[in-house]
Amino acid sequence: MKKLFFFIALFAAVSSVQAQQALFGASKVVSPEINSDKTVTFRLVAPKAVTVEVKGEFMPTETRMVNGRTMEVETYGQMKEGKDGVWEYTTPKPVAPEMYTYSFIVDGRTTNDPSNVYLKRDMATLTNILYVDGDPRIDLYKVQAVPHGTVTKMWYPSACQGFDRRLTVYTPAGYETSKKKYPVFYLLHGAGGDEESWCTQGRAIQIMDNLIASGKAEPMIVVITNGNITQEAAPGFGSDNAMPGTGLTRVTGVWETNFTEVVNFIDKNFRTIPKKQSRAIAGLSMGGFHSLHISKYYPDMFNYVGLFSAAITMGANGVSNGPDVPIYRDFEGTLKNFFSKKPALYYIAIGKTDFLYNANKDFRALLDKEGYPYEYLETDGGHIWKNWRIYLTEFAPKLFK
Repeated sequence: MKKLFFFIALFAAVSSVQAQQALFGASKVVSPEINSDKTVTFRLVAPKAVTVEVKGEFMPTETRMVNGRTMEVETYGQMKEGKDGVWEYTTPKPVAPEMYTYSFIVDGRTTNDPSNVYLKRDMATLTNILYVDGDPRIDLYKVQAVPHGTVTKMWYPSACQGFDRRLTVYTPAGYETSKKKYPVFYLLHGAGGDEESWCTQGRAIQIMDNLIASGKAEPMIVVITNGNITQEAAPGFGSDNAMPGTGLTRVTGVWETNFTEVVNFIDKNFRTIPKKQSRAIAGLSMGGFHSLHISKYYPDMFNYVGLFSAAITMGANGVSNGPDVPIYRDFEGTLKNFFSKKPALYYIAIGKTDFLYNANKDFRALLDKEGYPYEYLETDGGHIWKNWRIYLTEFAPKLFK
């Protein structure tokens, strides 16, 4: 018995030392540091480095040709080495209030900030997160002292694929203690994303909690899906424990055609209002493309549609270089049928420098020519999460009124 107590005490001591190492082994430099004038200082201990740079969404952009496309590309900040091998960079101008991501580049290799434990995954990349306060919208992205909803990671049976697939379901505060039925908002990610993206990068859970608590949005269920139809779940969450790959999904029409699997599962397992008037769908980029085709292929399913920086390409079969499958055929005919059902809201939003701007402009010209009603929001910036978070905060309060 004495030996048993000895080993228990030894284990506790070792665990305590390891915990203390994790605590006291933290970086001794402060990074990032938000200064009183809203400039931001970044620091990195790298005594053997030759060059160190910082890259982030807050950096100025410049126009470049990338893979044959004119795009706004971020510039890098050149850090300077100081005492004890501490490299430092302060933004030359105040940084506008927003949630940003950033990384360091040390001798040509991208790395994270060891002084900042707050990270997010985007496809196969981890980047640090930085908040700059000063705008009420930023408060929507943060956890506030309000009633919180419940986030469930769950699996639904996909008959078209023959295996279970993972999705994220948000139920508003009070769902568990009431018998009320709720409308449902289906929120779709872009290429490279998955059922985690809108939670981590999009801050959708915090946004919905805060909008609902303030009375700006109706209480609703939000379903965040995985649009990579051949994938069980986000990297690391499937049975194959797959690591992140390219994250790019080939458009096949299978996901859109079989989206009814998700809707039926949600209606069966949650207290929903299972009718068109109480359903909304929206997505960013590829998810906007999916939302466009799902809604017009199933015109009696969704009363609210949101296209955030949507990929909209029309060819002979409805999609340039796309497969000849029913859901993509007769683009204008199916669109006409959809609008004949008089949806409550058709919402389009995009940034002025988004590489999909012209495609959206052409699509709006088609809607205008046919007299189809829609709401339009144009913002600064390009194909970035900053814009998609804004679009969610603008779109969600318009639903189910």
